[in-house]
Amino acid sequence: MHIGLVGLGKMGGNMRTRMRDAGLTVVGYDRNPDLSDVDSLAALVEALPEDEPRVVWVMVPAGEPTRSTIAELRKLLRAGDLVVDGGNSKWTDDQLNAAALAEDGVGFVDCGVSGGVWGLKNGYALMAGGSDDDIAKVMPAFEALKPAEGGYVHAGHKPGAGHFAKMVHNGIEYAMMQAYAEGWELLETIDLVENVPAIFDSWRTGTVIRSWLLDLLTAAIEEDEHLDALRGYAEDSGEGRWTVEAAIENAVPANVIAAALFARFASRQDDSPAMKAVAAMRNQFGGHAVHIAEHDA
Repeated sequence: MHIGLVGLGKMGGNMRTRMRDAGLTVVGYDRNPDLSDVDSLAALVEALPEDEPRVVWVMVPAGEPTRSTIAELRKLLRAGDLVVDGGNSKWTDDQLNAAALAEDGVGFVDCGVSGGVWGLKNGYALMAGGSDDDIAKVMPAFEALKPAEGGYVHAGHKPGAGHFAKMVHNGIEYAMMQAYAEGWELLETIDLVENVPAIFDSWRTGTVIRSWLLDLLTAAIEEDEHLDALRGYAEDSGEGRWTVEAAIENAVPANVIAAALFARFASRQDDSPAMKAVAAMRNQFGGHAVHIAEHDA
């Protein structure tokens, strides 16, 4: 199979390597010329064979970068060709992109990709949305990228099915990470247990909470037991917000995922305004002590 790959960052570059290692011919384009095989999107498309459907996989940041890349590809591709969006696009964007490409007879597959920097070695979990015909065109790439066993699902035939599945996956990830983090903080706080890293390591075998995330946290606290080198600040990349929004729109209770999302917002506050208000109210109704802020002279 010949395939074009747009975006050769941490994931895209490793995906190119994994597909090449599986025998696929990959032509990559990136704005960084040191990473790129060609110097433009047009050159990428021209490098793909004329006698088969041309497949271009897009791995660029969600939002405008993806939308503009797909809009440019639309001008370069012909009926029967295919665009795969493997970034973290919102599923509603997929519907718009699929409809625009369909006007010119170009197919569209949205594919949620999970695996991060470990995907090159372990394979990527793939959640794809699209028609059977379009999925078939890119299946050799899916086979090359996925783990040896499992890891791939055709999530649905409608545009957005793959990214919606990946969105929910990431929402669950938020909640799991928050639970591990809160447990770690409690163990760190109480003057009773003596080796928190060893406790986490012991949970990795035989317990119902074992997971790859637990493995990663254990590795982190074994390297830096109290995580002194890190600041307590966590970004949210969008999928957690979209999961909560979808839950609200569909009247699905998502209490834990929502709480995990809001905890990330709290991490960005050096001095929580809401907690100031709580402290003020406690002081007003019960005379409870308050901590007075220090101001510069």
